[in-house]
Amino acid sequence: MTAGAQEQQSAYVAAVAEELGTFVAGRHELLRQISPDALALLNSVSDLVSGGKRMRALLCYWGWRGAGGAAEAAEIVTAGAALELFQAAALIHDDIIDRSDTRRGRPSVHTAFGALHAQNSWSLDQERFGHAAAILAGDLCLSFSEEAFTDIGPAAAAGTRARGVFNRMRTEVMAGQYLDILEEVAGPSRARSHAVERARSIIRFKSAKYSTEHPLVLGGALAGGAEELLDAYSAFALPLGEAFQLRDDVLGVFGDPAATGKPAGDDLREGKRTVLIGFALERAAPGEAAFIGNSLGDPELGPADIDELRRLIVGTGALKATEELIDELSTAAFDGLGQLQVDAVTRAALEALATSAVKRSA
Repeated sequence: MTAGAQEQQSAYVAAVAEELGTFVAGRHELLRQISPDALALLNSVSDLVSGGKRMRALLCYWGWRGAGGAAEAAEIVTAGAALELFQAAALIHDDIIDRSDTRRGRPSVHTAFGALHAQNSWSLDQERFGHAAAILAGDLCLSFSEEAFTDIGPAAAAGTRARGVFNRMRTEVMAGQYLDILEEVAGPSRARSHAVERARSIIRFKSAKYSTEHPLVLGGALAGGAEELLDAYSAFALPLGEAFQLRDDVLGVFGDPAATGKPAGDDLREGKRTVLIGFALERAAPGEAAFIGNSLGDPELGPADIDELRRLIVGTGALKATEELIDELSTAAFDGLGQLQVDAVTRAALEALATSAVKRSA
């Protein structure tokens, strides 16, 4: 990345962090007036939006800059904050669905609320309280995200291209999330010959489009970019998002817990039927496929079971096939980047973000 791109990017990340802090602080008094007890919800949101790589916000920023938007415009900072709040909502709900106890090396929101219940020796079920409180925290994030996006002003008003992108993004994520949990329960009874196809549909709508394509297009739309440019953004960012999610799936099985912040093999215990698992199921012998299918979603999987599943994933060629697909999608993304009609600073920034997305180890 050029020095100019790095300088702009650092300034933007700092501005988004400040905007988020101001936004959350502005809701503190409202929650306090309702009840001091309700501040626990706000604190959980504040903790979550204070971290992360800001990839979605950064793609939105460079989509804006590539379409001619001013470097320090308030609108794009607010848009980045809205995306970060939506991302926080998705993470909170996703961790509940996946039964993930950690997020970024710290207790996930539902786990933290469960601990609050235990610390205070409250009545009734600790886990149920943790889940219910976290669902409400996620819903609060969704509400905040809408508030922030509306604060952008006329460029995000009803009927605009940007509003359409934002609305579509949220609908697709919810539908993709449902397809994901549906596959966990219905997948075992469905033909394993189509497991990869179903898994690719899930990652496209649950993750890929909202992680890369929609943020980039949203930034361009807010700046008034032409449809030709926005289409070119999609051609670059969609395969990038799919490659990003496939890399995440590989790390979920083979990643280093010290780097990923999640226990080794957690995706297997959660029963995620990813493209990696889809390739393994399609290529495994019947007995091997039965073992994989019976093991997925078992929270009691021990190290030996995880090692055996990894051995089968490698032995069936599933890991190699997934890595080849990541390479194929990465090539398509970088080919799309080469076709973008944007300035050199924006191109350099997008290239660095794309490289980081597909080459990461955490």
